[in-house]
Amino acid sequence: MAQAAGDNPRWLAEGRGHLWLPYTQMKTAPEPLPVVSAEGVRLRLADGTELVDGIASWWTVAHGYRHPHIEQAVKRQLETLPHVMLGGLAHEPAATLAARLAKMLPGDLDHVFFSESGSVSVEIALKMAVQYWLNKGERRTRFLSFTGGYHGDTFVTMSVCDPEEGMHTMFRGVVPEQLIADLPTDDETAARLDALLETHGHAIAAVVVEPLVQGAGGMKFHDAETLRRLRAACDRYGILLIFDEIFVGFARTGLGMFACAAAGVLPDIITLSKALTGGTLPLAATVARARVFDAFWDDDPLKALMHGPTYMGNALACAAANASLDLFEREDRLGQAQRIERQLSAELEPARGLPGVRDVRALGGIGVIELSHLGDAAWLKQRFRELGVWLRPFGTILYTTPPLTIGEGDLRHLTGALVTVAGEWSDRFGKGE
Repeated sequence: MAQAAGDNPRWLAEGRGHLWLPYTQMKTAPEPLPVVSAEGVRLRLADGTELVDGIASWWTVAHGYRHPHIEQAVKRQLETLPHVMLGGLAHEPAATLAARLAKMLPGDLDHVFFSESGSVSVEIALKMAVQYWLNKGERRTRFLSFTGGYHGDTFVTMSVCDPEEGMHTMFRGVVPEQLIADLPTDDETAARLDALLETHGHAIAAVVVEPLVQGAGGMKFHDAETLRRLRAACDRYGILLIFDEIFVGFARTGLGMFACAAAGVLPDIITLSKALTGGTLPLAATVARARVFDAFWDDDPLKALMHGPTYMGNALACAAANASLDLFEREDRLGQAQRIERQLSAELEPARGLPGVRDVRALGGIGVIELSHLGDAAWLKQRFRELGVWLRPFGTILYTTPPLTIGEGDLRHLTGALVTVAGEWSDRFGKGE
C-alpha cells in the first residue's frame, strides 16, 4: 500500500510544493510514491513496501535496476573523466560507443550524433533532414507522420505526433502543422499515402515513423510489410525516411535488436534512447546513413550540422551505454523478450472477452489489455499499487513493458494484476460503452 501523506519522509514533505512532476495536474494529483531504492525489477518505497516495476521506468531499465556491470563501468569512468565537451574534443567512451552502434545497426547507418534525450534526438533527426535538403540546394520544411504516432514533447516533435489522440492537442497551431496520414497497412491506405506524397512530396523533408509498434500513442502494432511500403513510397518521391526506435530499439519487440533490422527495411536516419544506457543515465543517439552525412561533408563551414547539446556524448552516460551493449551481447536479451511474449500471451488471454475489453495483444516484451472506453484512471493506478505492482496506464491502454530480465514469477505477478484489474474494471465500468 502507498503511504499516507502524513507518513511521507521529510524530503518529500519539504520538496513536494516545489517539485513539478510530468503529465501531472499538481493541484489534484495524489502524493507521488517515495522511492528510496531499486534492485532487479523491484522498487522499494520509504515504508518498506516493494512494487514490481512493470514499465521499466518508462521502458529504459532493460537489464533491471542496479546491474553491477553498468554500475562498475560508471564508477570507473567517474574516477577519470565524468564529462568533457565534444566541441573540438573527443573521449574514448563516446568514440567507442559510436563505433559499436554503427557496427550493430544494419546497412550504412554509421554516423552517430549524441544528445541527452529521446525527444531531442528526434528534433535533431528532423533538423538534420531539413538541412540535408538545404545543403543540396532545396528547401523542404515539412514532415509526414502517422495517426497513433508519438515522437516527443519538444516543440517540433509535438507537430509530428498524432494531433487528435495525443496530449498535445492544446498546442495545435503554435508550430506549423505537419502532414498526418494513416499507416499504409493495406492497399487502400497505401494508395491514399501515395496520393498525399504526389501532392506534397516536393515540400516534405522526411517521413517519420515508429517501426512495428507505436508506443505512447496506444501500443499499436503493425507489420514489416507496412514499413516496406513506406520505404518504397519514400524512394519513389525522393524523401528521407526516419525510424524513431526510441521505444522499440534494443530487443523490446523480441524480433531483433532493432526493428529496422527485423523488418528488413533500412531508414535514412534512426533515433535511439531509452534502453541505450540500461536506464541509468540520460543519453540518445541520432544515426544517419552515409548519403545523409555526405550532404554535410563540405569545405563550407555553414554546411556543418548546426546543433550541439551541451552534454552531448557525456562520458558517464557513454560508459553506461557501452556496458549496456556488453550485456546485450553477452546475455540473451532477445531470447528473454521472446520468453516474455509467450508468457504474456498465455497469461493475459483470460481478459479477452470481458465486457469493455477491446483487445489483448503481446509482442516481445510488450503486453497490452486495451479497454473500449475510459473509466476511472485514478482508481486504476491505485488498484495496481494495492496489488504490489507499478503500472501506469494511459487512456484506455493497460500495458506492461517489464525489464527484459524479469523472472517468471514476477512476470506472473504483473499479468495477474493486469487481468485482475481488467476484470474489476469490467464489473465497474465495462457496460458503460
